[in-house]
Amino acid sequence: MNNGETSTSMVKKYRPLAVAAGIGSILGSGIIVGLSATITVWQNGLGLTNSQVGIISGALTFAIAIGSLLAGQITKYFGLVKSFNWLNLIYAIGALICVFSNNYIMLLIGVIITGLASGADLPISLTVVSHDAPDDKTSASLVSSTQIFWQIGVFMSYVCAFIVSKMAGASGARIVFSILAIFALITWAWRTFSTKFRAFHEEGEQRRIDREAASQTTEKVSIKTVFAGANKGRFMAFFFSILIFYVCWNLLANTFGQFQTFTLVQTHASQSFATGAGIVLNFISLLATMAFASVAGGKYRNKFFLVGITVQFLAMLGLAMSSHSLWPIVITIGCYNIGNNIAGEAMYKVWTQEAFPVEVRASVQGFINGFSRVCCGLFALITPALVVPSAIRNTMFGFAAIVFISFVAGLTMMRLEKKHGINNF
Repeated sequence: MNNGETSTSMVKKYRPLAVAAGIGSILGSGIIVGLSATITVWQNGLGLTNSQVGIISGALTFAIAIGSLLAGQITKYFGLVKSFNWLNLIYAIGALICVFSNNYIMLLIGVIITGLASGADLPISLTVVSHDAPDDKTSASLVSSTQIFWQIGVFMSYVCAFIVSKMAGASGARIVFSILAIFALITWAWRTFSTKFRAFHEEGEQRRIDREAASQTTEKVSIKTVFAGANKGRFMAFFFSILIFYVCWNLLANTFGQFQTFTLVQTHASQSFATGAGIVLNFISLLATMAFASVAGGKYRNKFFLVGITVQFLAMLGLAMSSHSLWPIVITIGCYNIGNNIAGEAMYKVWTQEAFPVEVRASVQGFINGFSRVCCGLFALITPALVVPSAIRNTMFGFAAIVFISFVAGLTMMRLEKKHGINNF
């Protein structure tokens, strides 16, 4: 059996673990888009004020950020596998509180609990996948595939919200959150009671112990030893390259995720056209993510990245040139969604898992996720003023500059990986 066949068989063997982790991504995007798509339904059903709506939306953003920042500490106190197994039960409890909420405070508490669990689960799930995977190539393929599930979650939330949009009161929103709770409970049971996963975890831990023994490492790996030890220069370079890339990428992704419909409506599209375009554009994103996942563990990964980042840059310039015309904007947003998912979050996830020891991956990725979400939350305060027709041209030139910065950071990361022999691409 050649190496390609071996790698393919390993990916197939460990695919169920990636699916179990990926459902966590569905729940992560599901709560964000699900709340965004149903917040007006909650407002009408519970009689919320505009200020209360803003607080609930902001609370979710910052709860996810805090959950991400705490991921490393959670694994430290409860263990990596136990955290992976039980976080979705906490998510389900938060979602069910939302389902049965009859006032503002109860809904707010449910959203915060769900956001904290969701924020912590993503970096922990990816760390479990890379910890259990038998080799780096299998790990890259599995980790990148979890991004497909994030897009599925976005797509499903839009569709569910559209289906229940005509229901009276808050009933439609309660159904959407009930679906999220059911998914979370199924995932909790699957992760916790699967004997196959238990064997994967044990084998992965044994490989980690064997690697430590082979390298004759006696010092326990921690954030301090990684960023203040003998190889601190290497890890700091990795960290800042990934951080700059992901913050720049996420500023644009978050802006288009939250304000894509708003931008289209500002160019005189109808609400139904803007919503329908959103569903189609998210489907395009899903296909692009699947395309990247197919090459994430191979020699074409970096070439895909360069193509994707170039498409993003050209799309921003295209939006700047066609800032007042509806169809050119729709087409360029479609191109952006392709580039954004080829050179985007899936790449960031793979880099983070490859660059750092497994003992600190949840902490590093959790910090980057949390810091990025805080930046996006603050940036969202001024975004509506930036995407109105009178300002959008200059905004898109500014976004093109942000894409260029992310390109430089990404290129630096690729060179660092080659320098330190992390992959053979």
